[in-house]
Amino acid sequence: MKPTRRITPWLFLAPGLAVFGAAVLLPMVLTVGYSFTEWDGFGPMSFVGLDNYTRAIGDELFRDSFVHVVIYIAATIVLEVGVGLALAGLITMRRAGMWFRVAIFVPVMLPLVVVAVLWSFVYNPDFGLINGALEALGLEDFTRIWLGDPATALLAISVVSGWVYAGFYMVIFYAALRQIPAEIEEAAKLDGAAEWALFRHIKVPMIRGAIGVAILLCVTGGFQGFDLFFVLTNGGPYGATEIPTTLLVKTVFRASDVGYGSAMAVLLTVIVVGVGLLYAQARRRSERAR
Repeated sequence: MKPTRRITPWLFLAPGLAVFGAAVLLPMVLTVGYSFTEWDGFGPMSFVGLDNYTRAIGDELFRDSFVHVVIYIAATIVLEVGVGLALAGLITMRRAGMWFRVAIFVPVMLPLVVVAVLWSFVYNPDFGLINGALEALGLEDFTRIWLGDPATALLAISVVSGWVYAGFYMVIFYAALRQIPAEIEEAAKLDGAAEWALFRHIKVPMIRGAIGVAILLCVTGGFQGFDLFFVLTNGGPYGATEIPTTLLVKTVFRASDVGYGSAMAVLLTVIVVGVGLLYAQARRRSERAR
């Protein structure tokens, strides 16, 4: 039934639009405005134009934070998307039970702060599980201060992220694999295709849309990462795990430089949106080329 007045649908939408405007649009507009000022969050503002953006582009620590997050994203694509795809293929081949799938998915339901605290004990150099296992196996030379060594800290955080989100991507891929018609699998098996060949040459190409979405989620989620880095290393050691989100939070809340931190946030947002647009464009080209 159509509404009798044109304003009726807007009356129903008004509460949601008001919340969205107050919680999302207004902070975004204010952040952009703050980025053109020098402000400590309490005193008077002074307009500085594009100085904050020029400073951010020339800031070596800010540039390095993007290098770190790109390395982190590359590692998590393997540890999250790759492992999730392998697990999905494994449970479809072996017809794993529901409890196996639930066990792998459980880490996704845990708060990241809790996960970070738990893994800080696993990585503890004195009584941690990893160093303890290495010592028990007679591999003392491989023990490390995992979160205190610049060579291993970023990889250690990536492993934790993979442990958490591999189950999330497993569920996505498992749902996609279940949509493949059984006739295709049966025909391939009648032609003599083994399970690995069936998975590699037939199943994976047929769910490439889901794989593309998973990679996009992994990339954009990597740029938004904060909890694990902040709790496990707080950007250390010596800035080896500093990423844009941890750096801008420190800039705003510790250095009280709201203007510069807002400029960082704007630049980060532009980059994440740009990645999304590039993905959408690449996907459209791929669909036209089929």
